Amino acid sequence: LRRTSLGEFLVDELNRLENFQVVRFFNFRNIFDIEIKDNTLLSISSLFMDIDLVIEVAHPAVIRRFVNIILDNCDLFIGSPTCLSDADLLESIRSTAFTKKRRVLVPAGAIWGGNDIQKMADQGTLMALTITITKHPSSFKLESPLKELNETAKQKSEEPTVLYEGPVRNLCPLAPNNVNTMAGGAIAAHNLGFDGVIARLVSDPKMLDWHIVEVEAVGPDGFNVITTRKNPAKPGAVTGKLTYHSFLASIKESTYKPIGLHIC
Repeated sequence: LRRTSLGEFLVDELNRLENFQVVRFFNFRNIFDIEIKDNTLLSISSLFMDIDLVIEVAHPAVIRRFVNIILDNCDLFIGSPTCLSDADLLESIRSTAFTKKRRVLVPAGAIWGGNDIQKMADQGTLMALTITITKHPSSFKLESPLKELNETAKQKSEEPTVLYEGPVRNLCPLAPNNVNTMAGGAIAAHNLGFDGVIARLVSDPKMLDWHIVEVEAVGPDGFNVITTRKNPAKPGAVTGKLTYHSFLASIKESTYKPIGLHIC
């Protein structure tokens, strides 16, 4: 869903694979202008009837508006999981996936060790998870008040600015395009969830070549793991280069996932 550079990359790569066939490309560019009426629902629903998996790489609004129609017909890969910070929407998706026997997949994206985090959450041994994302100021697309904080950060040449530190849930509406990694982390760390996983968003003018994601997981008896991922990215790039390939790998892995909501 949506002809972005990531969407076009995925179409090209998936068409090269024997086990995948891209049947249809939806470009809901005017997603906010679509008026949902009964005849519109019927028309949109018919587009998904011959599809096994819808891959969303557009905007969180796509999921909010069309998730029920999609899950009526097929499985769903959510590339904009910040929408899942809405507790009612998340519970509705989990319930619908179970009732309709659908698979809903969330990519690990830039979070390193997502499956290990999920295993700890499954066992109830994950006690804390902190995810720190550091980017150049021009790589952020933010809502107020973070937008104004980031504008101030652009004026600094050396000093990084912490734009936000707190629960992932409160950050997602303020940076819906920049913190999908954190939302994925909250899904993996399901025993902590969006309120328990801590997010740190850092704007750093010195980040001219990288996006950096640091993940710290804490378990019992002093258990602690810290990973640092440096993803090549120039100023202004919202998504780092290697995240494209991470998305592709997640889509491949999704074929092995059972019914329900899963990170992959």
